[in-house]
Amino acid sequence: MKPVIVACLLGLTPCLGSALADPVKPPVATVPLPPPEPPQRPNDLLPPEPQVTPLPPERPPEFVTGKEAVKPPEGKTGSDAPRGQSPDTTNPTALPEAPLPPARPPELSGEAALALKVAAPDDAACLRRLERLGARFESVAPLGNGQCSAPRPLNVTALADGVALEPAAILTCRAAEALARWTTEVQASARKEFDDRLASLSLGGTYVCRGQNHDSDAKLSEHSFANAIDVMGYGFAKRPAIKVTAAAEGSPEATFLATVRASACEFFRTVLGPGSDAAHGNHLHLDERERNAGHRLCQ
Repeated sequence: MKPVIVACLLGLTPCLGSALADPVKPPVATVPLPPPEPPQRPNDLLPPEPQVTPLPPERPPEFVTGKEAVKPPEGKTGSDAPRGQSPDTTNPTALPEAPLPPARPPELSGEAALALKVAAPDDAACLRRLERLGARFESVAPLGNGQCSAPRPLNVTALADGVALEPAAILTCRAAEALARWTTEVQASARKEFDDRLASLSLGGTYVCRGQNHDSDAKLSEHSFANAIDVMGYGFAKRPAIKVTAAAEGSPEATFLATVRASACEFFRTVLGPGSDAAHGNHLHLDERERNAGHRLCQ
């Protein structure tokens, strides 16, 4: 018997069948394998192809105007013009000239325009109403100082029921009428709160050429047109006078001042007083300034 077989039978060496039963394992791979490719996307999930926006149709020749009507010859553009020359756009049929504005009327040109004056409004109806309200007044010479002017001012000395103006007021008829109508409301409040008669209005000023709040750089005040009144206080027949200032809350004086101030908003377009700003802390400013859409300033 061959030694190999004997050694196999004796268990000294592995037999051929055992060697075949346990084949040698391959070595473990050290290089990473690429990941498997994903499946293809279904056709119903593919993105749509990009849409091409169609060009607009050409404008009909009868509607082509201006620079669009000037087209360079085929094969050339505006940039093909010789250096120093611009494309030919002088065709009068393609570029119609804009019409010139009409000439300024002679009466609005040169020295004639500087001499032009606007006629003052007719105050005849206003003067009649002011007389019926019981006011005492007289016409004075027109006022003018640059832009500050009053063509038909009045010197008003007293109002209805003998209410004196201290000092007399230089006002337009329109402002004087508003003051006269408002004073009748002040008289009613004096009788209600004090059982007394209003005897006078203490005024701080009417006509004066100045800017608003005495600021020379501000817009002209209505005082510059005799269209404003500053009321400093109220005099009565029996009781002491009342200044336009803060009064004890709940007192008859406080009620009177608040009532007459509120009623002034019904007759004047501007009403400013204590609490409005620092410039009006000691008087009631009343004027007839025109504003857009009839707006009133009542503070």
